[in-house]
Amino acid sequence: MTATATPTNLLPTGTWKLDTVHSNAGFSVRHMVVSTFRGRFEDVAATLEVGDDGATLTGVVKVDSIEVRDETLAAHLRSADFFDAEAHPEIRFDSLSVVQDGAGLLIEGDLTVRGVTRRVTGRGASTGPQADPYGGTRLGITLEAVVDRRDYGLEWNAELPKGGYALGNDVTLTVDLEFVEEA
Repeated sequence: MTATATPTNLLPTGTWKLDTVHSNAGFSVRHMVVSTFRGRFEDVAATLEVGDDGATLTGVVKVDSIEVRDETLAAHLRSADFFDAEAHPEIRFDSLSVVQDGAGLLIEGDLTVRGVTRRVTGRGASTGPQADPYGGTRLGITLEAVVDRRDYGLEWNAELPKGGYALGNDVTLTVDLEFVEEA
């Protein structure tokens, strides 16, 4: 996988391992036309490789680790109506380019959900590097992207009695990733 050159002042060169305790991958979608529903995944893995010729970010979440406030809803989200965790146990992201956009960060890559891969662009920022009290160096990346869930086969919906649908089609994906530099 080739990545676009990354300015050295944006991401420091090295191999960075995800601190899973201090990282988060989540999503939000309009619900019943009146509010925003949020969920997240507990099992998140990611790696960041930064070299002189660019950077590569890869990430995987386990669908079975979906966390919402209702176990019945979580089971429905794992079912074939939504993520189909049995047939497609992972959601995966593989970067194709990592570039600085002013003070921000743009990461373009392939997002695979339910066996369907589409190109997405995450917009956000990086913070650090920062020395931690344990002799390590940490780096943060925060990204957000909006996708149409139907592009990934997430078609389930219900019409509301006075118009509209139970779920919006645009889903906002967010990640807050904290990395530790590998020695």
